[in-house]
Order: sequence, then structure tokens, then C-alpha cells
Amino acid sequence: MLAVTVLAGTAMFAGPGASADDDPPLFTIKDSRITESSGLAVSPTHKNVYYTHNDSGAEPVFYALGPNGRTRARFTLQGAVARDWEAMAASRDPATGAGVLWFGDIGDNFDGAWPDISVYKVTEPTTMQDAVLPAVRYRFRYEDGGHNAEGIMVHPRTGRLYVVTKQFAGAVYAAPKRLRTDKVNVLRKVGAAPMMATDAAYAPDGSSFVIRTYFSATVYRAPGEQIARVSMPPLEQAESIAYTADGKALLTGTEGAASPVYRVPLPAEVLRETAPKPKPKPTPTPPPAKKGGTALVSDSRADEDADAGVPNLAVAAWLAAAAAATGVITLIARRTR
Repeated sequence: MLAVTVLAGTAMFAGPGASADDDPPLFTIKDSRITESSGLAVSPTHKNVYYTHNDSGAEPVFYALGPNGRTRARFTLQGAVARDWEAMAASRDPATGAGVLWFGDIGDNFDGAWPDISVYKVTEPTTMQDAVLPAVRYRFRYEDGGHNAEGIMVHPRTGRLYVVTKQFAGAVYAAPKRLRTDKVNVLRKVGAAPMMATDAAYAPDGSSFVIRTYFSATVYRAPGEQIARVSMPPLEQAESIAYTADGKALLTGTEGAASPVYRVPLPAEVLRETAPKPKPKPTPTPPPAKKGGTALVSDSRADEDADAGVPNLAVAAWLAAAAAATGVITLIARRTR
């Protein structure tokens, strides 16, 4: 099939079977049930486990894949609806360290056809066996009206959720710090996003995040603070992006049967800019100053004399003068009787 993307009103076509230049994919998805891989995430607790899900019109299901692209388990979200699943994210619970998976039912091709959108939160499975999992549903609306979106990301340190819209003037929206299930949560704009963003993800250490478009990816230190653009392999319909577990590379995938997932190393510039900064060493307290080889350590009695403000000899002289004056006064008093 021919994949079509639109840029500034011009249709651009990718030929059938478009592939990356010379580098082979990390793996190819083998499961015939996965025909529209739209979200991608790396497991935060299982080594060499990758998660994905289909696009709109499918069941509320996601798949765990091994490093060979074969399905290890299929999971269904209990009570969830897959109206237009477009993205997923993986994180750890900041309080417990447990793995958490997020699924964004956020697609809206009419930019406001739905009164609200939903994101489902699931505790990551501890075993790779088919199962039905309980999910928590959070409902959202944008502060400035409806938008189409295909990207969600979760800050690994704070657990805060962000939604990235897919529009010619896209934006990054932040969810409230504390999500409510008993009301619709409001998404507030915190920065701009590249045109026609198809996915987004936070680095494992929270130092940066990446936003994918059909043609490239851009790494940011924070909303509006761009670090660098990263070239991506040509794909039929680039839909997903995620960081590797070590944060040194990106994974990107596409829709379609037997779709490939590529590993793209991050440029040295990005790794340098996002590397942890060394903490400044504390300034040591200097030892007491010395004079003539002897430490000038305060003596309590000397301090008391200094605080008094009058030398001892002066005090003695003052007492002697006072006694003499008293004697003179006494003598004069006797003679005048």
C-alpha cells in the first residue's frame, strides 16, 4: 500500500516497502494480528520486552514483544474502550518503583468531534502470559478546545502526563499533577510541538524528551528548549517512537503488517547536552589561622576581659584613686565639726 502524508498542503508518497537506508531493523513485528502498530514503549521492569498496540477500530489490547519481534503475551484492558488509540507510554511509579503503562485514546481526526479524550493507566504485568488487566481511566479536555493528538509521554521522575497534538501548529499539553477519575481533567498548553507530530517519549532519566514527525525527530530539554533534530529512517507511515532502556538511542516504528522497528543512536551532541552534570564539590572549611606556629584559639577568660572593655590595671588604679578620695573627704568632714 502507498502511505500518504501531508506537508503544507502537498501530498507526499512513500513507495511500497520503504525501508531504512542500509541499516537493518532491530526487529520486525511477526504477529499477524498487529497490522497498525501505533504506539511503542520499552518495558521499565522486564529486560528485552517491548510493548505495542493497534490503531483505531481495534480491541483494547496491547502486546508484549520479544527482541526477535515475536509476541510473548497479549493483554486486554478490562472495561476499556479503544475508540482511537494512538499512543502509549511506559514509566515507573515514583513512589513504589512498579512499572506503569499508559494508553492514549486521544485520536480526533475532526479536532473536536469528541467532548473529551481518555488515557488508561495499567500496572505493568509481572509475568508474560495472556491476561485481562484492570485499568484506570482518566478523562481529559483541552483548555482551548478540541485537538487531534497522537503522542503521550510521562515524566519518569514526577509521573506527570503530557499530550502532544498532531496539527500544523501542534503543542505540548500538561495534565494536572494529580489526576482525578471523578471529573474531566484539564490539559493546559506548556509549549509548541513540531508540525504533524505522530508520537513522543521521555528519556528514562527525565533529562529530555523527543517528538516524532513523519520525517524526523526533535529532542528537547524542556518545552520550547530544542537540543537537536535527529534523522529518522524512511518509513511508510512513521507512527511511534521510544527511548531504549539506557537512554542512548531511539526506537521508531510504523504501521502495516510485518512492520519494522529501528534503533537510531542519539547524536553525540544530544548525549553531551543531556548527560548528568557533575555536582560541585563542597568548599572545605579552612582551619583556624595560625600565628607564630600557634593556633589563634579563643580563650574564654581573655574573651571575658575583652568584652568588659576595661584593662585590669585600669580597674585597680581607679579603685586606689577612689579610696584616696574617700580618705580626703573624711578628713575634711572631721575638721569642720
